[in-house]
Amino acid sequence: MTAFEIILWTCGYLVLLIAVIYFTRASGRRVGGAGAGGAAAGLYAMGAIALSEKLGWWQIPFEPTAYFVPLFYAGLSITLMPIYLVTWRLARRFGWRGFAVFMCIVGIIGPPRDYMYAAMFPKWMVFAPGVAPILADAAAYIGIVIVGHAVMRLFAGPSGKDSLTRGPHNPVR
Repeated sequence: MTAFEIILWTCGYLVLLIAVIYFTRASGRRVGGAGAGGAAAGLYAMGAIALSEKLGWWQIPFEPTAYFVPLFYAGLSITLMPIYLVTWRLARRFGWRGFAVFMCIVGIIGPPRDYMYAAMFPKWMVFAPGVAPILADAAAYIGIVIVGHAVMRLFAGPSGKDSLTRGPHNPVR
């Protein structure tokens, strides 16, 4: 994976983030919380990647430069932010059950998505054979959702405390 590729997919996710902010009607406080959640979950994901590489479950080949890891972390943090704005809306609408269903869906969809990317772009990710890498990938996805949502909630408060409409009687905070 090259720095250009990281910048490219980060820009794509930045566009997605702007769309998610608009459609979820997230307040500035909620967007800041999603940023904090993305930063924390990005650290968690970097740890999961390092652990999985050490255990031989998968590897992410990278350019051996001083700026690759910080660039990868920043890109990862930005790509995770839309997830927490979506989980905020799900938790607001469906409570903890909606959040639990979302975690299950992420754990089921995440590994095939990564395997598809690994097949399409072998320079981005290489999986070891067996069931352990699949289960580790699913656990990493679930952990990313839990950590990021928890940090967002810590920074921005519970989802039920936010107003959803903007106007003279409900200003954005």
